[in-house]
Amino acid sequence: MGEFRMPSLGADMEAGTLVGWMVKQGDRVRRGDIIATVETQKGLFEVENYEEGVVQELLVQPGTEVPVGTVLATLTSEGIAPPAIPAVAQPVAATEPAVKPAPAPPPPQPALSPQKRLPVSPSARKLAAELGVELGAIRGTGPHGAVQRADVERAAQEKKGAVPTQVPPAAEKPPVVDYHSGMRQAIAAAMSRSNREIPHYYLETAIDMTAALRWLEGGNQRRSIKERILPAVLLLKAVARALAEVPELNGLWIDNRHQVQESVNIGFAISLRQGGLIAPAIHNVDLLSLEELMAATCDLIARTRSGHLRSSEMTDATITVTNLGDLGVNTVYGVIYPPQVALVGFGRISERPWAENGMLGVRRVVTATLSADHRATDGHRGSLFLEALNRHLQDPEKL
Repeated sequence: MGEFRMPSLGADMEAGTLVGWMVKQGDRVRRGDIIATVETQKGLFEVENYEEGVVQELLVQPGTEVPVGTVLATLTSEGIAPPAIPAVAQPVAATEPAVKPAPAPPPPQPALSPQKRLPVSPSARKLAAELGVELGAIRGTGPHGAVQRADVERAAQEKKGAVPTQVPPAAEKPPVVDYHSGMRQAIAAAMSRSNREIPHYYLETAIDMTAALRWLEGGNQRRSIKERILPAVLLLKAVARALAEVPELNGLWIDNRHQVQESVNIGFAISLRQGGLIAPAIHNVDLLSLEELMAATCDLIARTRSGHLRSSEMTDATITVTNLGDLGVNTVYGVIYPPQVALVGFGRISERPWAENGMLGVRRVVTATLSADHRATDGHRGSLFLEALNRHLQDPEKL
């Protein structure tokens, strides 16, 4: 018999709230099927199943917050029948005819089955009660139509805008960022742990991107607008290639031991519109072509911002890449996300003076940084990684 437990969707997660079940008792499930929606401090996530079998029992009701590791449901393996329900002994026939009881009236049909009830996250339900918003009138944008806080806030704004006000509104004030929100608390917990437990070391190098961008621009001229590849994809692919030469950086520090990972699953830092940051994983970056990697990146960004991430995308990252170049930042010194042992940062690509072979010119250059765990690697290995990263970007047609 298998057990489906509340997963840990990050180093900072201690508990989660079951928002809704996507299966019912008796359903057959396969590995990778979405069977539940869970809310954490970072939002709503679709939780995948990792065992094949049949759902035997759902042990936790939607809306319940439980610690990580709590058994949410039990599964029976395929080919093994669930425990049989004991048969009720039939009474021996009486000598006199038994009086048949009057048939009971059929039970009233519920308006909506619990399995089909629209899921609402607990925080959204609480906010709706505070703002006086009717949940039934809200169209959810979360996983499987779940109503999220953002949906409630939008409905409240629409409701407020429909009511005429007698007093002219005051001048708008800049929004106040709530640093005590769940998202900020989760980030604070993870980053505090990182700075407390991980002995960081930092390296940086300047990389001439002129040849890579010229090659990319030439290829994009032959592609449609929707198929064009962004420079960030070249950087992701080059990171994956460099990790093949310095695999120690593609690993985790768990149980006081360095564990190098075979799959290159790059966590890609994505900012959320409502504030905060999430770094879900792009799986098997080393095996994807540039076109496939571009499609996977666009899909991941869209699903992250619409609240449709899968649990594996929050747990499988083996290294993180953050790119703040579009915000005008030249250099990024990142904080490692435990239990990973490295983070690669890229600034903006800008024109800079560049001397080569005794000649001074202007090149398009990006600054790449490496934040690494000194327990797992040292500066020598980190330097080899940055050198490999630079070399692969000088030969873009082989990425």
